[in-house]
This record gives sequence, C-alpha cells and structure tokens, in this order.
Amino acid sequence: MIVVMFDEESKAYQASKALARLDATSEISVYAVAVVKKNNDGSVSIVESNNVFAAGAIEGTAIGALVGLLGDVPVTGAAEGAMAGSMLDVDRAGVSAEFVKDVSDKLKPGKWAVVADISEEDITLVDNQMKAFGGHIFRQTWQNVEEEQEAREEASIQAEMKDLRKQEKAESRAEKKAEFHEKIEELREKWHNKLEQFKMRSGERKNETEAKIQHLKQKLAKSRGKTKSTIQARANEIQNRNKKAPETAQPQTIPSA
Repeated sequence: MIVVMFDEESKAYQASKALARLDATSEISVYAVAVVKKNNDGSVSIVESNNVFAAGAIEGTAIGALVGLLGDVPVTGAAEGAMAGSMLDVDRAGVSAEFVKDVSDKLKPGKWAVVADISEEDITLVDNQMKAFGGHIFRQTWQNVEEEQEAREEASIQAEMKDLRKQEKAESRAEKKAEFHEKIEELREKWHNKLEQFKMRSGERKNETEAKIQHLKQKLAKSRGKTKSTIQARANEIQNRNKKAPETAQPQTIPSA
C-alpha cells in the first residue's frame, strides 16, 4: 500500500497517471488507485479511482478500507485510541494502526493524495516518479493481520463459552443457572453475528484476490522473457499469502448447549 501526498490537485492527477504508465510497462502492477482530497470537515472524498475489481468499485477491498480510515481517524491522540473503533478496517487494509495514523496526521484539510494497492520489486521506480511531482510517500508492505484477528476473536469467545458452561453446570441454584444460561445465549448470538461478518469479509478477500490474479494472467499472456517471470512471481506471491491464513480463521459455529 502506498499513499502519496500533494499540496496541489494537478500534481496528484499527474502522479496517478505516472503509476498507470509504470503499470502499462509492467514495471509495477497497480490493482487499485484513487485520487482523494481531505475536506475542511476532516472527511476524505474520492475524486477519481481505477481498479481491477469485477464490480468496478473499491468498496469492500483493502484500498477501500484504507481510504475510509483516512477520513475517520482523528489527527490528534494516541494511535491505540484513534483505532479503537476501526480495527477491523485497519486489518482489512493490511496495514498497521501506526501507518494509518502517520498518514492521517500529515493529510491536512486541503491536501490531496494518491492511494494505491500495488506490487513492486524496486521501490525507487515509484519513489523517483512521485518525488518528481513533489509527492511525500508513505509505504507499507501488506500484512496478513485480518485472519489472525479473526482467529483471536474466535478463541476468546470459545474460551468464555466453555467457562460459562462449566459454571452453569456447577451451580445448584435455579436463578443463578438461569443467569448463566442467559449469558451463554447472549454470547452465542454475539458469535453468530461475528460468524456472518467473518464469512462476508472472507468472501470479499477471495473476490479481491481472484480479481488481482486475473489481472496478472491477462498481462502474463502478453508478456515475454524477464517481464513474464516478474508477473508470474507477483501472481505466486498473492496466491501464497492467502494460503497462509491459519485454519482457525475459518470460524466454526458454537454447538448448542
């Protein structure tokens, strides 16, 4: 993920076109790019975007999550506090909370930015182009944190459920048993909602990955020599990182009492 900041609108558009040219020659692969503006009220508006996703929109994708966060995060305060209500989107974007805060702190009202989801082997290619337009670059390699977050949430809820069942079984008083039973049912409902959320986000990740792979396959068919090997390596990297998700990232329903 890269975010390149500019003081002028025209420079942001020029930078976006420069990324497109690098993609056209396969020096990098651009999966999604958006030109955004930070408004006076702190919100962020997408004024231009382009992507490889089938629906033709960035909603539900990693870059969509990142763009949304740039308008949601306060420009002051600790990263932990700023991220408290948006951790799922941080995980979805594949970046750290610190990265989002660093960008948000610098993206002041009236400034412009190019946000892009890319594959690159040599960062100087993009850096040189962006610096030529006066851009300030933020970059972070994709992190597989969303599946880990889901696994942690599942483990926590399963452990709490087990403890409540144990207490319910050991309790002899009817009113206390009822209290434990009510808590178990509330937790079961909470897990059901989490399960549906995980399924939806898993589907979004799968669709996003498939769109990127298809984009690279189309380029692969027209490529030769070293360029062909480079594109194949990018496709392999995207496929392999999605195979590394822990098994617990596929949540199981909590059994009935």
